[in-house]
Amino acid sequence: MELHELTALELHRLLQRGEVSPVELAEHYLERAERLDPAVAAFATLTPELALERARFVEAHVPRTAPLWGMPLADKDLHPRAGVPTAFGSRAFEGFVPDASDDLVQAVDAAGAVSLGKTATPEFGLPSYTEALIGRPTRNPWDPALGAGGSSGGAAAAVAAGMLPFAPGSDGGGSIRIPAAVCGLVGIKPSRGRVPSGSGLGGLAGLGVVGAIGRTVADTALLLDGIIAPAGYPVAHPFAVRAPGDDGPYLGEAIRGEGRFQVGVLTETPWDDGYEITVAPEARSALDRAISVLDAARHGVEQVPSAPEPGYPDAFRTIWQAGAATIPVDDERLERLEPLTQWLLERGRALPARQLAEALSWLSDFERRTIARFASYDAVLTPALALTPPAVGWYDGDDGERNFAQQVQVTPFTSFVNVAGLPAITIPVEFTESGLPMGVQLIGRPGGEATLFALAAQLERRLRRAPRHPPIW
Repeated sequence: MELHELTALELHRLLQRGEVSPVELAEHYLERAERLDPAVAAFATLTPELALERARFVEAHVPRTAPLWGMPLADKDLHPRAGVPTAFGSRAFEGFVPDASDDLVQAVDAAGAVSLGKTATPEFGLPSYTEALIGRPTRNPWDPALGAGGSSGGAAAAVAAGMLPFAPGSDGGGSIRIPAAVCGLVGIKPSRGRVPSGSGLGGLAGLGVVGAIGRTVADTALLLDGIIAPAGYPVAHPFAVRAPGDDGPYLGEAIRGEGRFQVGVLTETPWDDGYEITVAPEARSALDRAISVLDAARHGVEQVPSAPEPGYPDAFRTIWQAGAATIPVDDERLERLEPLTQWLLERGRALPARQLAEALSWLSDFERRTIARFASYDAVLTPALALTPPAVGWYDGDDGERNFAQQVQVTPFTSFVNVAGLPAITIPVEFTESGLPMGVQLIGRPGGEATLFALAAQLERRLRRAPRHPPIW
């Protein structure tokens, strides 16, 4: 069996036992990336020389107790790494080389990981698909005619194609869970405040956090544990504001998969009053399969009562546009932005202060209502996506209003979880007749990551899915 056929947890154990070295592992994945990525476009930049230099350093100087010792991964192109080109998926930053690394990059380094480069992202991570004009569109390893989701689309495509064992990502409206679902992977968005290097606490409305994408529930837990508590933690973050609940490690929960829980089922979305939302038969089938498995495992499963939120679409649109207004691009560089980004930025910079304040206040109240609404459940189950993965080029590249509506129609179950600051995990459940993976999402209580990993592990185990890989594998 070749190295990439092993799970990340199995690779981690081989490294710990000395049966494979960080350099050997980096070389193996670099060879696959250099050979396979021309057909996928998962990477914005590959850095083989830097990666091998880092692997040698880890092997010689970093203690094996570091939680991600020697494990290959890659940085999403939204996260600067000193000395490595970082364009944020935008032609406006083409050629930019940062002098300093951001907190997430520093965290994975402190955990002993080896970065192979930068994974592709849409412009500034704003869309839920990865087809930035600065490069080639990132393609779904299961069907190259389809997109890989976004904004962590490059990360998900690289993991699905076996070019990485797992990958960190960021999620401000579904940007980990959407591409994970599209590519048949597990994706975890932690609670607001859970990960010190990407807590969401400093962002507008607290939407964006960092998390992990992997092929199995345990792989994803292993990576999340590593970025929460790298070597030296909590000394490195002595004053971090924390989410409620334990900071892990979550790997034990993901391996044991124990417990009986009360699960609510949610099929309506807060977008329903503003957009035409339809759940495709394939998405409904995956949800029904998950319900059947959880019911057979003797969890309590019941429908979440309806609670329309007609103010949500306008409030969220306002915040999304306001976030784009802060993009540091002016003057002639504005013309280098893509049409969707220009639309969001122009709308955001024209927003009256009162409208922004009212939207923030409305979403804060929505957060409290949502947490109270879900309080009687240990987890809430939804479809991961409403539709099957769209084709490359399906989204309207010129009309911002239509583009935004298309994104909502594909991914209506994700953004409200960011607004509420709740943890959520997506899990692949079944394949369509054409061979595309379809999954579900589990949403937890504030600080409820341990329950999500336990439930997801039970789903994964009881589905008894034989290993299945995309054609490019």
